[in-house]
Amino acid sequence: MKPGTRAFWRPEVPARIVRLAARLATRLLLCAGLLAAGHGAWGADALVHYTSAEMLREEGASFKPLAAVVDENALPGNWAKVALPLVIPKSAAKPETPVAGKPPVVTTWLRVRLDELQGVRAPTHFYLLRWLAAGQIAVYADGRLRYRSTGSAVWNLFNHPALLLPLNLTADSPPPRALLIRLDSLPSPEAAISSFYAGDSNSLIEMAAGRDWLAYQLPFMSSAAFLAVGIFSLAVWVVRRHPASLLLFAIAVTGAIRRWHFQLGPEKLIVSDAWFIWLTLNALMWQLLALHHFMQFLHGRHMRRLSWLMLGIAVVFSFITLPFASLMPSLLVVRPYAHLLLIGMGTVVTGIGLWHSWRSPSPDAKMLSFALLVSYVFGFYDWARIKYVLDLESYYLTPYAAMVLFAVFVVIMFRQYVGALATVEQLNSGLEESLKNRETELAASYQRLREVEQRETLSQERQRLTQDMHDGLGSSLVSALRVVEGGRLSEADVAEVLKGCIDDLKLTIDSLEPVEADLLLLLATLRFRLGPRLAGAGISLRWEISDVPPLDWLDPRNALHILRILQEAFTNTLKHTRATQIRVMTGAEDGHVSVIIADNGGGFDIGQALAKGGKGLANQQRRAQAIGAEILLHSSNAGTTLTLRLPEKRPQG
Repeated sequence: MKPGTRAFWRPEVPARIVRLAARLATRLLLCAGLLAAGHGAWGADALVHYTSAEMLREEGASFKPLAAVVDENALPGNWAKVALPLVIPKSAAKPETPVAGKPPVVTTWLRVRLDELQGVRAPTHFYLLRWLAAGQIAVYADGRLRYRSTGSAVWNLFNHPALLLPLNLTADSPPPRALLIRLDSLPSPEAAISSFYAGDSNSLIEMAAGRDWLAYQLPFMSSAAFLAVGIFSLAVWVVRRHPASLLLFAIAVTGAIRRWHFQLGPEKLIVSDAWFIWLTLNALMWQLLALHHFMQFLHGRHMRRLSWLMLGIAVVFSFITLPFASLMPSLLVVRPYAHLLLIGMGTVVTGIGLWHSWRSPSPDAKMLSFALLVSYVFGFYDWARIKYVLDLESYYLTPYAAMVLFAVFVVIMFRQYVGALATVEQLNSGLEESLKNRETELAASYQRLREVEQRETLSQERQRLTQDMHDGLGSSLVSALRVVEGGRLSEADVAEVLKGCIDDLKLTIDSLEPVEADLLLLLATLRFRLGPRLAGAGISLRWEISDVPPLDWLDPRNALHILRILQEAFTNTLKHTRATQIRVMTGAEDGHVSVIIADNGGGFDIGQALAKGGKGLANQQRRAQAIGAEILLHSSNAGTTLTLRLPEKRPQG
C-alpha cells in the first residue's frame, strides 16, 4: 500500500457490518414492539421480568412420559442458579446407552419462584418469549401440569412461537408460588430458553399481541401478498411466455415455502418432519437460483457456465437430501452443513449480483441487488442467532428480508408498468404525428387527384359535347344548308329541319342535368321537350310509367345515349307513320329495366329498312350497344313497338 492511503477492505469489515445492521434492525423492531404493546408494555409496574432461574439437568436414554403432578423436591440432582436467556450447555458426562431406535434425551428443569405476584387478586399470565429445542416443553404451576407442547421434536426446533399461559385457574384464585419448566431435547443441537414475564393478564396479552403482529402477522401478510403477485406472474407467463414472469413466480413460491416455519402455529404439520426439513432447505436453494437468473435478466450479463453449475448443485443437493434417498444421515445432522452450503451460494449470488448491477445502467438491477444484500445480512444474522452467537430474544430478521424483496419487486413491476405506459404513449404520439403527416399527404394527393379528375372530366365533356354537336346538330345543320343551297326545300321544310336541330341541342343540354340514377326523371325531361311537338303534329301521348329501380351507371354520357335512342323512335313515328297515339311504358324484370314506346301507325318492314341502310336504326343499335342495352323492334299493321332493355347494374367493360 502506498503511503498516505487507507485500506478499503479489511477482514473485520463484514462482521462489523453484519453486527451493526442486525443491531439497528433489532432495535427498530424492539421500539415498534414497545409502541404496539401499549400501556401494558415493558417496565410496567404490573409486570415482572424474570431474568434468572434455578436449573437441574438429568440425562436419559429416551423421552420420559410427562407426569400430571411433579414434586420439585423429589427430582434427582442439585439446583444451580442460572441467568436467562439460557443456552443449555452440552453435558460433559457420557450419555446413557440409548434404547434401540430412540436417541438419548437431555431433560432440563428450570424453577422460578413467583414471590412478586403473591397477594395479587387479579388475572395473571406467564409469557415466555422463545424456546428452542429439538424436543418438547412442559410448564408446571405449583407442581401441576399447566401446559405441554404438541408438536414433534423437529417441528419444535424450527417453530419459534412465544408461549402465553394464564397462571390463575379462576379469576379469583391466587397465582402459583412457583413455576417448573421441563425442557426435553436431543443432545444436539443445543437447546435454549429466553427470559419471561409474569403479571397482569391485560398487559401481557397486549405485549404478546404486539410482538406477535411484528414477528409473525406482518411477515405473513407480506408473504401472502408476494405469493399473490407470483400467481399473477404465472398467469402472465401462461399468456405471454415471458421468462421473467416465471422467475418471479418461482421466487414468490420458494420464498413462501422457505419461511413456512415462521408462518405456522404449533399445530401438526400436513407433511412429515423429514419432508418439512427437505422443503424448507431446498426452497432457499432454488430461490437463490431463481434470483440469480432474474438478476441476469435485469443487468443483462448472462453467465451460462455459472448458471449451469448452480443448477447442477441445486439438483444434486435436492436429490441427496430426499428423505428416502438414504444417501445422507438424518437431515438434522446434515442441516448445519446445508446451511454452510446455502451461505456460500448466497454469497456468490449476492456478490456477483452486486458487481454486475452496479456496473449496469439499470436502476431495477441496483434495487434488487441491494435487496439481496439486505437479505444476505439478515440471513447471516439469523444463522448466527441459531448458533446462539447473538441475542436469543431478538426478532428473526429473515421474514423482513422477504418484505424487502417484495417491496423491491413491487417497485420494479411499477416501474415496468409505468415505463410500458410511457412507451405506449410515445408510440401513440409518434403514430398520431405520422398519421397527421399521412393525412396531410393524402389530403394533398386527394386534392391533386381531384384537380386531375376535374380536368379529365372537363376534357371528356368537351370531347363528348363536340362529338354530339358534330354528329347531331352539326350534321343536321350541314344537311339543311346543302338542301337550302340547292333550292329543293320549301320554307316549311326548312323550318322543320331547324326544329329538329333545336331538339338535338335541347337534348344535349338536358343530358347535362343531374338525374341521380333516376330513369323516370330523365324520361320526364324528354316528355317536357317533345310533348309540344307531338301535340302540334296531332299525336296524343299516353304516359303509363311505373316505378323502376335506380340505375347507378346513369351519368350524363349514358343519359344522352338513352335520350338519342328514344328521340329517334319518336322522330321515326312522326316522319314515317300516320300514328295518332304514342304510348310510353316502363317495367322491370330479370335484372333489367324496360322502356317501351308503341304507336298505332301502319308499321313498316324492319328487314327492308335495315337493308336499305337506314341510319336511324343503325344509330340506335350503336348507342344501345355502347351502354350495354338491347333494342327489340316489332312492327305490324297495328303499329310499331320499340323496347329498350337497360341493365340495372353498371355494364362491365
